[in-house]
Amino acid sequence: MHSDVLIVGAGSAGCVLAESLSRDPRCEVTIVESGPGTADPFVREQIGNGHRLPIGSASSVIRRYETTLTDEPRRHASIMRGAVVGGSGAVNGGYFCRGLASDFDGWKLPGWSWDDVLPHFRDVETDLDFDGPLHGADGPMRIRRITEFEEGALAFVDAALGGGYEWVADLNGDDPGRPGVGPVPLNIDRGTRVGPGDAFLGRAAGRPNLTVLEKRRVTRIRFAGRRAVGVDSAGDDELPPLTADRIVLSAGAIESAHLLMVSGVGPAAQLSSVGIPVLVDLPVGTRSIDHPEWVLPVDWPAAPGRPPLEALLTTEQGLEIRCYTTGFATMAGADFDPSDRPHLGVTLMRPHSRGRMAVRSADVEVPPLIEHHYDSAPVDVAALEAGAELAHDLAGSGYEARESFWSTSQHLCGTVPMGPDGEAPLDERCRVRGVDGLWVVDGSVLPDITSRGPHATIVMIGHRAAEFIR
Repeated sequence: MHSDVLIVGAGSAGCVLAESLSRDPRCEVTIVESGPGTADPFVREQIGNGHRLPIGSASSVIRRYETTLTDEPRRHASIMRGAVVGGSGAVNGGYFCRGLASDFDGWKLPGWSWDDVLPHFRDVETDLDFDGPLHGADGPMRIRRITEFEEGALAFVDAALGGGYEWVADLNGDDPGRPGVGPVPLNIDRGTRVGPGDAFLGRAAGRPNLTVLEKRRVTRIRFAGRRAVGVDSAGDDELPPLTADRIVLSAGAIESAHLLMVSGVGPAAQLSSVGIPVLVDLPVGTRSIDHPEWVLPVDWPAAPGRPPLEALLTTEQGLEIRCYTTGFATMAGADFDPSDRPHLGVTLMRPHSRGRMAVRSADVEVPPLIEHHYDSAPVDVAALEAGAELAHDLAGSGYEARESFWSTSQHLCGTVPMGPDGEAPLDERCRVRGVDGLWVVDGSVLPDITSRGPHATIVMIGHRAAEFIR
């Protein structure tokens, strides 16, 4: 089965890319996804409810990976990634804040300045609350904000305003980097999560030049010399080999990097140590990054049946204090338990710490080694400690924030970053260096993590990169 473009992964970037490229009826596009599609009623029930995260033990739409958050002592955690058409954008909390202008301008990459990316942010969204030159009015992602906060969020907002912070009505607005408290832009419309699967592939439904293959996991990239020509895959049905003129990895920051490494593209010494023949020696997985988060349970009443996150505070110190509406168990779909407390998340948005991801076997079924090293930068730990003190103050009159514990924002990125030749595996057009016909387009490519959660940025990246691949 041959295509002009083969996209591996129907996640937040892959769905956007497939819709954009398939607008040209002369371009045959195939997108292959390891998880199920959205036509299955059980799948739809899980990913459609914007008030819950379908990441519990009964979920059929995620894949779990183990990581080490800190080194002294070693603290372990699970990372959840969407394994469904729509990817992690189909299972997340709905947070849709854009990266800041200073993030993109700070990359200093041709084609990725704020002026370059803003048109793509506009094109992917319909903002139902704000209009004007910064906002989209005809894009597939419908964005709303809460106008009446639940009790805990209201107390949190009042405490922040009483503490001298400004009200920021639009965190995607004129000065989104300005410290203050405000409602979270959400891809949740009247309780329904607007995932990239329905939003983008739904627009492309029925196009004869777009093929969506579900429940088919790609296991390796095939090369002819140094040109990517196809992929090996395994699934429920038998298909001829998948080949293409252009191959794009959009399988997420973990799986895209892992596929490259098991296919011989990555750090030569590491690949050789597990018996993988080296095709190209590139720094894949060597400096990953994520947003470290400390979680503080609070005593205000839980609010099940609401979006997981309604309001947040940003500070001059690069902290984001998130006001979660329920405990994690309730968010993940468990029956409501009053002992499962709501919580504040103290998140460092521009951390100095860097992690790594390494291949452990030539067998793609063996998950990679993932280490976050969150405590490797003392300045980060000090910033989180200061944020925890602020969060205690913001718990609100009559409430109490309890002892904090290490967590993660589940925002792993930068495993296959863009950057200068000799320093990064990708050029500024998302092309893998040292081979032909191969791109990476997802959260892997971020040269540095954004000052907001990356989902909106990853959707934008899919839209932006379509111009390069087209």
